[in-house]
Amino acid sequence: MAKITFLNPEFFWLFLLIPLAIIWLVLKRNQQSATLKVSSIKGFKTKQSTLAKLKPYLNVLRLLALSSLIVALARPRTVDISNRTKTTKGIDIVMAVDVSGSMLAKDLKPNRMEALKRVATDFVEQRPNDRIGLVVYASEAYTKTPVTSDKAIVEQAIESIKYDNVLQDGTGIGMGLATAVNRLKDSQAKSKVIILLTDGVNNAGFIEPETAADIAKQYGIKVYTIGIGTNGMAEFPYAVAPNGQFLFQMMKVEIDERLMKSIAAKTDGTYFRATSNSKLAEIYNEINKLETTEIQELKFYDYDEKYRPFVWLAGILVLIEIGLRNTVYRSFI
Repeated sequence: MAKITFLNPEFFWLFLLIPLAIIWLVLKRNQQSATLKVSSIKGFKTKQSTLAKLKPYLNVLRLLALSSLIVALARPRTVDISNRTKTTKGIDIVMAVDVSGSMLAKDLKPNRMEALKRVATDFVEQRPNDRIGLVVYASEAYTKTPVTSDKAIVEQAIESIKYDNVLQDGTGIGMGLATAVNRLKDSQAKSKVIILLTDGVNNAGFIEPETAADIAKQYGIKVYTIGIGTNGMAEFPYAVAPNGQFLFQMMKVEIDERLMKSIAAKTDGTYFRATSNSKLAEIYNEINKLETTEIQELKFYDYDEKYRPFVWLAGILVLIEIGLRNTVYRSFI
């Protein structure tokens, strides 16, 4: 019954007539049968038969029939809703992520890199209708995942991000941005977006960040820049112990915010500063709201009317009552 709805539920107000009908039947019960007046009932069998006792219950059949008709008037039905969506404006997004050693700093918990991976995965799950790619960079950059609509592949790529010796340590912001632009320059999407994240200053690579930003602008690519790191001091890795564990010490957090703001402004994007886990999550939520995908949703309703069984039930109950009154109970006084 949880899936049944009623087209005309206002007819349920008719159930208020049921108590009135019961009162009326009780008051008129003595007038519904023929009476015979005799001076004495001596010699008559006075014990009432079972059929005679059941006769008043014929009115119950009438009340049940009335109730069934009320339910039928309310038009019970089930509905099967099917949705079809059509994306009318797609967005291609490339996330360019800094994977230099400083991303292991512990001002975000458990560190910057792990905090980013969690938030980025949530972001991908909230973009079911867009294509997303992933670029990682340190002093150099490479495409970890080209833009794709397969979110499982993107999420696996994000999960596999880690600091290793594949890329020489350093921060080549221009290299990361240029690689991301290269993934989007031939895209036919209505909107092209790069989310560029770093936690330091540009100190490596042979492409200047400003040059990469100019190229992005030429291709109509919007760049959202994120500086990740708390204000002040943070625990940074500075060496590797003999057991392979990183050694940490307090160091000043340095982010080239001027450069990041310049890149965002030049490409009609926005610069954000993530100083904590919650702030990082808020930034990705904000970008998610700014870059909306237009979706046309069509809903199809298939109704299955359920009133007919109640009409049949009411008819059967009425026929049973009429049949009993004109057969079994016809001769009863």
